[in-house]
Amino acid sequence: MIAAPELPSEFHYPQDTDTRFSSDTDFSEAPDVSINPTKGKGGKKWKKVTGEKGKGAGRMNGHYQENGMENLMLFEVVKMGKSAMQSVVDDWIEAYKTDRDMALLDLINFFIQCSGCKGVVSGEMFRNMQNSEIIRRMTEEFDEDSGDYPLTMAGPLWKKFKGSFCEFIAVLVRQCQYSIIYDEYLMDTVISLLTGLSDSQVRAFRHTSTLAAMKLMTALVNVALNLSINMDNTQRQYETERNKMVAKRANDRLELLLQKRKELQENQDEIENMMNAIFKGVFVHRYRDAIAEIRAITIEEIGMWMKLYSDAFLNDSYLKYVGWTMHDKQGEVRLKCLTALQGLYYNRELNTRLELFTSRFKDRIVSMTLDKEYDVAVQAIKLLTLVLHSTDEVLSPEDCESVYHLVYSAHRPVAIAAGEFLFKKLFSTREPEEEGAPKRRGRQSPNANLIKTTVFFFLESELHEHAAYLVDSLWESGADLLKDWECMTSLLLDDPVPGEEALTDRQETALIEIMLCTVRQAAECHPPIGRGTGKRVMTAKEKKTQLDDRTRMTELFAVTLPPLLAKYSIDSEKVTNLLQLPQFFDLDIYTTGRLEKHLEALLRQIREIVEKHTDTEVLEACSKTYHALCNEEFTIFNRVDIARSQLVDELVDKFNRLLEDFLQEGEEPDDDDAYQVLSTLKRITAFHNAHDLSQWDLFSSNFKLLNTGIENGDMPEQIVVHALQCTHYVVLWYLAKVSEGSHRKEDMVSLRKQMRMFCLMCQRYLTNVNTTVKEQAFTILCDVLLVFSHQMVSGGREQLEPLVYSPDDSLQTELLSFILHHVFIDQDDDNCSTDGQQDDEAAKIEALHKRRNLLAAYCKLIIYNVVEMNTGADIFKQYMRYYNDYGDIIKETMSKTRQIDKIQCAKTLILSLQQLFHEMMSELGTGFDRSSSAFCGIKELARRFSLTFGLDQVKTRDAIAMLHNHMYLERFMTFQMALQRDDCWLPLISYRNSLQAGGDDDTMSVVSGYSSRGSSVRSKKTKAATPTTAVAAAKRRLPEAEESSSSSTDMSWQHQSMQTPVMMPSPHLTSTMMRGPGDMRGDAKRGRDDSYIGVYALPSDSQQQPHPHTLPQTPQLHQTPIDYNTQVTWMLAQRQQEEVRQQQERAMNYAKLRTNLQQAIRRGTGLMEEDEEPIVEDVMMSSEGRMEDLNEGMDFDTMDIDLPPSKNRRERSELKPDYFDPGSIMDESVLGVSMF
Repeated sequence: MIAAPELPSEFHYPQDTDTRFSSDTDFSEAPDVSINPTKGKGGKKWKKVTGEKGKGAGRMNGHYQENGMENLMLFEVVKMGKSAMQSVVDDWIEAYKTDRDMALLDLINFFIQCSGCKGVVSGEMFRNMQNSEIIRRMTEEFDEDSGDYPLTMAGPLWKKFKGSFCEFIAVLVRQCQYSIIYDEYLMDTVISLLTGLSDSQVRAFRHTSTLAAMKLMTALVNVALNLSINMDNTQRQYETERNKMVAKRANDRLELLLQKRKELQENQDEIENMMNAIFKGVFVHRYRDAIAEIRAITIEEIGMWMKLYSDAFLNDSYLKYVGWTMHDKQGEVRLKCLTALQGLYYNRELNTRLELFTSRFKDRIVSMTLDKEYDVAVQAIKLLTLVLHSTDEVLSPEDCESVYHLVYSAHRPVAIAAGEFLFKKLFSTREPEEEGAPKRRGRQSPNANLIKTTVFFFLESELHEHAAYLVDSLWESGADLLKDWECMTSLLLDDPVPGEEALTDRQETALIEIMLCTVRQAAECHPPIGRGTGKRVMTAKEKKTQLDDRTRMTELFAVTLPPLLAKYSIDSEKVTNLLQLPQFFDLDIYTTGRLEKHLEALLRQIREIVEKHTDTEVLEACSKTYHALCNEEFTIFNRVDIARSQLVDELVDKFNRLLEDFLQEGEEPDDDDAYQVLSTLKRITAFHNAHDLSQWDLFSSNFKLLNTGIENGDMPEQIVVHALQCTHYVVLWYLAKVSEGSHRKEDMVSLRKQMRMFCLMCQRYLTNVNTTVKEQAFTILCDVLLVFSHQMVSGGREQLEPLVYSPDDSLQTELLSFILHHVFIDQDDDNCSTDGQQDDEAAKIEALHKRRNLLAAYCKLIIYNVVEMNTGADIFKQYMRYYNDYGDIIKETMSKTRQIDKIQCAKTLILSLQQLFHEMMSELGTGFDRSSSAFCGIKELARRFSLTFGLDQVKTRDAIAMLHNHMYLERFMTFQMALQRDDCWLPLISYRNSLQAGGDDDTMSVVSGYSSRGSSVRSKKTKAATPTTAVAAAKRRLPEAEESSSSSTDMSWQHQSMQTPVMMPSPHLTSTMMRGPGDMRGDAKRGRDDSYIGVYALPSDSQQQPHPHTLPQTPQLHQTPIDYNTQVTWMLAQRQQEEVRQQQERAMNYAKLRTNLQQAIRRGTGLMEEDEEPIVEDVMMSSEGRMEDLNEGMDFDTMDIDLPPSKNRRERSELKPDYFDPGSIMDESVLGVSMF
């Protein structure tokens, strides 16, 4: 691009333009500035006016008239987005040709209004003011109350606005590209305005103008590209004409072409000057803007420029901006960089111009594949795929390997992108097939080597348990390869051809696993667990593909699966994977395809595998295969059911025969007998998991085996474990039969008896010496208790109520003891079930996983109220110590219990803290160090517990109040404490009574007058004399004090002194209780200084109450027993009588002090006359009778002098009274006003 001098930032417009305005709603003829605050808001129609002759078709300041009616403004039309944008631009161009100043003024106001500014540029401003002055004036008119502007506003209308705005600019330049943009007036003015606005401190101006300038630049790039093409065509025509013979040469045409080329060159120079002005005036500054959205706009557009006009922009001078911005802190900007580069690398013709950039920024692009923003990582991988597609030499093997491992990412878009990269790198080169040659199939097909490559990659990645993730990553890019099951089975069954290397055993295992994953992916059509957010609705095309794939795989594997099972029958891992294939078959194919003989072969192979193997995984795979084939909907059901029944009959008969010999008295069973019993029992247990074997009556034989093990104590652990599991299945299948059947009384009684006998047997095995047996018994017992809990009668199953079983106290104690001794242990102490492999990290992880399952099983009993909630105290107290291992389980348990019963949960938490405290006391004694780790640990645990209640104090008030009242106040606050008449106990007494008086009503006030907080502030002056009459009335109503204190929220003044002000939070009360009496009354230096007057009115030293030893007569006034609340009420009433004189004196002085202080404060703070009285005035109150005024003052928000600096006037209205700290308004330094 040809460098051009920068345009001046200010333009002076001609003064002689005849610009007229016809309405005060537009712009006045007067020279003053006319700002209409409502202009541009809401599609308002303008009044019918008569246009001025000679100024176009009735056009006035941006409003176009048709048949005498004005249309909407440019901003309104673009905002609505309904009209064809080209017609709108054509109307504006016609207006510009008629009166360019007026049309240009409309365009300027359009940009101002699109920024959300309410100001309007008048004609006078347009003629006489420079751009900087206009922008400054518009900034002053900007609405600062809201940070929203059209580009950021929410709603469907504003979401479309950005597209309409950009379209308007593009269409405007396109329609003006042949004439108007070269008049040295329109573009100069617009570019100068946008450059000035883009440098504004106002974000709305800067954002909108930058977007407009960038879109304007993109439009000019298109114009420059068209000019360049026209110049090339003209030059080619000129050269062709000039090369003709002299006789055939047309000199007139040569001159015309030469003149045309000259004009095009001049136009291109002007366009380049405009682009240089925008680039240097806007882009260079805004690509480093503080706002990420603005930076993203600039990068997105420069990518468009380089893509559209690569000859001018695709060089290192412009590419460096994209490279630098790839290090941006915001993912949105980095994303725009990658998408811009993708458009460039997609075109192979541009690769040579990108070589230097690629070598410089390749490492950065590779590192962005691990970006914390998944969208950025996906685009980085796609960009590397394009780079790989253009040339294989750029990316090193290390660069490729950094992308390869991402196919195992849990984020599916990242994995899919990495799978595409892997597919292009490893599988893009295929052997070309000769034309006319027969298509090769099986292991001779072109896919054979690619499938082997997939197996090699899977094994080298050393993530053998994630084959499903690898298949899912490659599914979109290589589905045809992965669904070539014929080639896979051929590689497994057929012998290799001469010169071909056969697959190793490890490779065959990997291939079978990959083949199983491809079958599952094709049949289920959803990603593996951990990658999908849920099943999506498939399209008709996807459903058809799914059906076709299932049909094809069934036809193939129905024939090849029996030979595969026969070949690998002794390999447990291979057989386990192969046996899962029938679960995805379309079983109708066996009948429609006449494949019954292959079904018979399959059943024979499964039977042989059951007889050969004792591995649980293999046996369960066989059981699931029988379950999949035994579907009553298909005609093959009878055939499979007969085969299954024959197999189970043989197994049960063999088990009963072996068991009889094994349990024969007087003979010591040898190891061979034990092995035979165990292997048969494992097969029966595996089948009982998926099949109902109730007709074979396995409960009696298994129970006999378990009972013998209890009596003798020498039963092999694995036999006991599988016998417990098999009996568990018997009980569950029996329950399923009763639940779905006719609910016969005999079945209910039999099931109840078997269930209770089995639970008792499991409880006895909890004390077994073998840890594995105890863990199995505990797990099964937890499951049975949960299934047969009171929950089973819900959902309309009341007929099952006789089966409900609740554990007794002894069983609950044994379950809890098991958890404490087998779960909450150190890692080094867990030497069970690991065979001495504690040094093996995998063994430690497995042991921890087992302990977590045990704890989760017990916690479910707590959550579903099977065991008492207070048993959770022993679990909760381990929260800190075992946080890393079980913190998530314990926290979730606390959350669930709190949802069930907040109060009981709070009691359980307190119980856990008490247990820890008693344990500490037993170890350290009563004189323990409060800085010890044990005590600090208890405090930290209490803090963690408090956080679990959440921040919503309304919801947790019941639980917190219960903690304070029942767990603390009832235990530590006695009547003798209250009789001491010490002032330090009064807050505690009042708080306790407020909790009792509130009852279940969370909203009950704890001060009188709380219900009248909405009354007028001016009524406070009439309340000063209320204490006298209130106390007199209190004397008459003394016997009713207790009853009224708990039933009414509109209490007398006598009750006020009993209760805590609503703004006093409990933490301050607690700290107040810890202070000495001298601290509460003020030190000797203060004396009776009223500058320290608390929320509670305290007597002076001269009026201190008599010593408690003078009070033995007090109880004699009551001959009958009275409760604690009545005693405290009587005591405080006696105290109030002695304070009447002092209260009357203070009430008389209140009005005078109030008036003086009000004048002083308003002089200092400048309050408006209509403002309510500030809280600080109420601080001057000395009477407890004025307590309600202090509470009413909490509603005022005219001052923040009484609040911390962080609580401004907006936050003030959201503060609740309970959060208010009275200590913040009791100090003269806080008030800032002298008290006297």
